[in-house]
Amino acid sequence: MHGDLTTWLVPLVAMLGAGLFAGFAAGIFGIGGGFVVVPALFVVLPLLGGTHEAIAHVAIGTSAATIIVTSIRSLLAHAKRGAVEFEILKTWAPWIILGDGVGVLLAGRVDGHILTMIFAVGVFLMSLNFLLPKVGGKVISDTMPSGIARVGIAGGLGTFSALLGIGGGTIAIMVMTLCGRSIHRAIATASGIGTLIAIPSAIGFALIGLKEGGLPWGSLGYVNIPATLAIASMSVLTAPLGVAVAHAMPAAPLKKIFGVYLVIIAFVMFRNAMKM
Repeated sequence: MHGDLTTWLVPLVAMLGAGLFAGFAAGIFGIGGGFVVVPALFVVLPLLGGTHEAIAHVAIGTSAATIIVTSIRSLLAHAKRGAVEFEILKTWAPWIILGDGVGVLLAGRVDGHILTMIFAVGVFLMSLNFLLPKVGGKVISDTMPSGIARVGIAGGLGTFSALLGIGGGTIAIMVMTLCGRSIHRAIATASGIGTLIAIPSAIGFALIGLKEGGLPWGSLGYVNIPATLAIASMSVLTAPLGVAVAHAMPAAPLKKIFGVYLVIIAFVMFRNAMKM
């Protein structure tokens, strides 16, 4: 970075735009915004310098940092409507956080190409739950998992989400809808799960990247501070709008929109992986 106005302006505008979209997506889909932020950062971060290898890790770490703000804002907006099941958040929290730590450690040992491929394949598989009625329409239980099942699902959710820099809302929504929760209550509660995942993830990515070289300008470990501030400042504005739309729409089209959105993101990230 050499102070040239254009050099600074392009990434700033891109990050502010990503923040607006991420906040809206977080509110409407309960996903924390990671599925918006990570692809956007793959485009923006190279403008801030750094090596190609470092971009994937910084994108994921920075996404986790932005989700802290976005998910809390979404959670509060959903809670005002009485849609959040706080008992689920309380009983799942210890296992999510434990899995979160495992995911951060794994991310530090996986190269950027593999991280991107995992992201693309995982997102595509998640989309099937919402696009295929025979999958997404099933209710297999009227109660949430408990005991060993809860430990495995919550821990796995934390690991997978931390590894990819997402809020874990997609998996949480899948589990809750399969267990008889409405899509609206599932989205609302998933916002809280994003908060549980994002805080330890962001701290972990900052720590494991402290001694790494070739990071984009403004990075604290694997968390880029300017990108975090720009995206988070915008996401708090649009998250409540997404919440309002989510509660105004019937469940069926909301599931379809969510599914199509995930397919698009999977394609974009797969294409990015092929170019690495």
